[in-house]
Amino acid sequence: MKTFLLSLLLFPMILCAEEETSSLLKLGWEDLTYKVEFEDPFAKLSRDQLLKLSTVARVEQLQKRVPDRVSAGMIAEKDKARAELTEQGVDIEGLFAARERIKELRMKRASTTNPAVDGKRVELPGYALPLELDGRKVTEFLLVPWVGACIHTPPPPPNQIVYVKVKNPMEIRSHFAPVRITGTLKAGETKKELFLVDGTGDILMSYSMDSAQVEWLKKDKGFGE
Repeated sequence: MKTFLLSLLLFPMILCAEEETSSLLKLGWEDLTYKVEFEDPFAKLSRDQLLKLSTVARVEQLQKRVPDRVSAGMIAEKDKARAELTEQGVDIEGLFAARERIKELRMKRASTTNPAVDGKRVELPGYALPLELDGRKVTEFLLVPWVGACIHTPPPPPNQIVYVKVKNPMEIRSHFAPVRITGTLKAGETKKELFLVDGTGDILMSYSMDSAQVEWLKKDKGFGE
């Protein structure tokens, strides 16, 4: 009888534990993105064509703003690049006209969040870049997809960065610890100032997680026990 009563008391707890486990979304970084469809004419150009287009744009802008700083050699290089692009059928003026619109659409694609993961309890692996320390224990960090992001390489798109506040501060041994975070993921733009190799800069992120549980993936690197 006692065993039966005990099982009745434990049964709701077991159901809750199973429900919490089943509702946990195990995400990859691609799950944080949301497809923004648009035709990008610049994506059709080769690397060489993009370099030539950049040369044309740079020199022509200098000719308008500070013509006395434009040498004959620069003009010759620009004219050659323009002629080669025209011969290859590249619509230079059309691309210049579309530049700002494409830039805005690329930014929208880079920052748009996935509504299917907003407010959900998730698990996501990545690399921790510490932001705030309490002694040797980290309390806040950026979760990024690759080692070196934001410091040694350009920052990932905003929807590929998660601003994390740690539930239980943990000792940090190095930058870019490989970790797995678990908690409720929230969509919303956040901006943090970060020290970069060439000074400080604002880093934008489209996701955040408060009171995150953090598990280090390699004990010889990153977070200690």
